Amino acid sequence: MVYDPVLADEIRGVLADADNLSERRMFGGLSFLVGGNLAVAVRGDGLLVRVGADAAGELARTTAATQAVMGARVMAGWLEVPASALGSEAELAAWVRRGVSWARTLPAK
Repeated sequence: MVYDPVLADEIRGVLADADNLSERRMFGGLSFLVGGNLAVAVRGDGLLVRVGADAAGELARTTAATQAVMGARVMAGWLEVPASALGSEAELAAWVRRGVSWARTLPAK
């Protein structure tokens, strides 16, 4: 899968001050990891965001995000955010921060 390089650059801007950040190609796109834990990935022209199982259900009900599906498996705690929900810098930053916040709750790898 090809990912949107402009969106990737915008995420880099949001994460400019983040500690222990790395990038890796995975999940069919470009992933941003904090402490070795995936926080957010650019897939196509949207995002894959890791928010945890409790938050994922609520966000899937109240935002344009949907539960992430890989193959035939629903990925608990992961959301797919369409490009249409990333219209402003503030919207993108909010999704990226959600992913980073969750990644920071996990032990560093």
